[in-house]
Amino acid sequence: MSRTLSRRSFLAAGGALVVWPSLARVATGPAGAAPVSPFASSGPPDPAQVDSYLAVHADGTVSVKTGRVELGQGSSTGLLILAAEELDVELGSLIFVRHDTNVTPDSSGTIGSSSIAAAGPMLRSAAATARQALLALASARLGVPVGSLTTAAGVVSSPAGSVSYAELVGGRLFSVPMAQVYLGPGVAPSKPVADYRLVGIADVPRIDIPAKVTGTYTYVHNLRVPGMLHGRVVRPLGQGAYGAGSAAGVVSIDDSALATIGDARVVRRGDFVGVVASVEYDAIQAASALRVVYRDPPEISGDGNLFASMRAFEAAGEVPARVQVSIGDVDAAVAVAAHTVAATYAYDYQGHMPIGPSCAVADVGPSGAIVMANTQDAYTMRLKLQSLLGLPLDQIRVQYWEGASSFGNSPARYDTGEAAAVMSQLAGAPVRLQFMRWDENGWDNYCPAILGDARAAADANGKLLAFDYTAYAIPEMSMLVDATTQNVGQPLFTDGMAGAATANAGTQYDIPNVRIVGKSLPVEDNYFRTSALRGPHAPQTTFACEQLIDELAHAAGMDPYLFRLENATAQQVNDGIGQWRDVLVAAAELAHWEPRVAASRLERGDVVTGRGIAIGGFSGSQAAAVAEIQVSRRTGKITVQQLYAAQVAGLAVYLGGIRNQLEGNLVMATSRALLEQVRFGRSRSLALDWSSYPILRFRDHPNVATTLVQRTDLAPTGSGEPLQAPVPAAIANAFFDATGVRIREAPMTAARVRAVLA
Repeated sequence: MSRTLSRRSFLAAGGALVVWPSLARVATGPAGAAPVSPFASSGPPDPAQVDSYLAVHADGTVSVKTGRVELGQGSSTGLLILAAEELDVELGSLIFVRHDTNVTPDSSGTIGSSSIAAAGPMLRSAAATARQALLALASARLGVPVGSLTTAAGVVSSPAGSVSYAELVGGRLFSVPMAQVYLGPGVAPSKPVADYRLVGIADVPRIDIPAKVTGTYTYVHNLRVPGMLHGRVVRPLGQGAYGAGSAAGVVSIDDSALATIGDARVVRRGDFVGVVASVEYDAIQAASALRVVYRDPPEISGDGNLFASMRAFEAAGEVPARVQVSIGDVDAAVAVAAHTVAATYAYDYQGHMPIGPSCAVADVGPSGAIVMANTQDAYTMRLKLQSLLGLPLDQIRVQYWEGASSFGNSPARYDTGEAAAVMSQLAGAPVRLQFMRWDENGWDNYCPAILGDARAAADANGKLLAFDYTAYAIPEMSMLVDATTQNVGQPLFTDGMAGAATANAGTQYDIPNVRIVGKSLPVEDNYFRTSALRGPHAPQTTFACEQLIDELAHAAGMDPYLFRLENATAQQVNDGIGQWRDVLVAAAELAHWEPRVAASRLERGDVVTGRGIAIGGFSGSQAAAVAEIQVSRRTGKITVQQLYAAQVAGLAVYLGGIRNQLEGNLVMATSRALLEQVRFGRSRSLALDWSSYPILRFRDHPNVATTLVQRTDLAPTGSGEPLQAPVPAAIANAFFDATGVRIREAPMTAARVRAVLA
């Protein structure tokens, strides 16, 4: 693990080695040319130029620069499919270029399931424009009209002859502005949908899987550079509340124990403390041996009082409310309705908790910096590093190297790279920083805990009349602040934080009277630093609102699927009509749903079974899930035996990648629904390992079946997160069908199940 090779040796190995040369010590450029700074970070290139996205090489291969990263979701393959389709080249001839602030465009962060939906249009436009430019060049070369030319496999052909793309532009710039941004399926200069040979058709293998399966893939954890030190951060075990509790609050440091641990030494800037050593295990030992005294963080409500504290803040007038939707007269509709239900639902803190801990390698000197990390947003990280390091922006280079995913704004997004950079600057040498499990779990940017008050009403025929939902949420702020920036003394961010998101609060249905209210809780010194976790707020909102819909269907004496089908919105959604009905019908058919009123076939004995359905979405996509479960009354354990799911994602580009995402979402959503909860004590998080923060085990995974409803009439929408939304609600509705009892707090742990059954 300490082996290093030269740049030449590394490149000759095709990426199979676990080393990376120090770019801080390599000059590039042609012989005799002035050395190019390894820290050069001249991006982003002009987003209106074809050359910012594509490069055709002399050997016929094509480099594709998207500005997006591979987080395990397979979107790199999907983006190549788009480029191959519009450019008319073979998929195998395309090279996906690593995201790098000196090379690739700024297409925003790889977040929100947006790679195909948001970065795809720019890449499509570049590829379609490039194809038109190649046709024009070939027309001049062959002396025939453009209309007589065809393209296939990187070759332009006509009755007069043919010429390859490589012959036309190989190794040279296009120097052509893009004609226009992609406007939708089949809109020129993009191909007509009828001509697709890859998009939505080809079930091709993911480009990243072979190297991962054979162990030759280079993850960020595998990087090694000459002269590199290994680092570990030193923080209290578990963060406290955002504010004073999320700063380390260092009082004193005793490093005497490090004298016997190799060349280990302390690096410190303000409350930021770390250790570095030439040998990784020495760094681990040094971090453990270092004696640091911290200030006591402010006392916060224990997890048993979390939701009571939210009510207390509201009673004290400290919870500002924002009406997000107000349609009709909810109170008047409820007063005359034949059926009404009202309930309160709660969803606890959860964490990102990737199984592999975050890692980054940084080389920072007086004239520049290079940081290699599995960040989701290299350009934003570069901005954050500028303020941390005091270096010019164009001399801070950030490269993406894949890690252990992130599922939203985990520490990998910014904090690990920032911490590695600060340590390198302090140590005067390259530093490879890897978090320990307690760093990853205990200092994660947690998913907000949410409390929701909901009520709904229907007429005697089961038509929805009113929907009323109020969400109490802890604002998200860690997109802008994290542990490293706070500990080095940068100002605490408190303004403009996002409150409760309520996108799945009845928006799936036609309801004439709706009121949606978001209430933001005072986070500083009261609640944990929080941020986006896969499907931000969607599982929590859907858990409440889709249970409420189920309760109303039961009150009306109707089958829960038919009740939803009767009320599913026919209004325009994302420029299309009928998506909610599409997923409802598809999921019910996949599950062979037989209509009956929920909880109408209660079983005797310890182990009982039930089924439930729910719909919800995210990133412009619609999803439905059907859960079949077992419940042990004695132990309280819920076992999800089978999940069926359907999704509409507009024009589905990469079928295999979407199937990967649907299956992964179902398993992860089950884990979040049943087990995952950040527990905390008087002043700090206690979620430090897989015992204090359990996740689903392989033996307990559900069997899954999925179907995708293809909508070629719509632009692509996201697929990385939508199925997180309906799964917890579907499981909760299945629990009611099995037991006749409602469970209104998640995760639905065995202890919580035993409590509600009692």
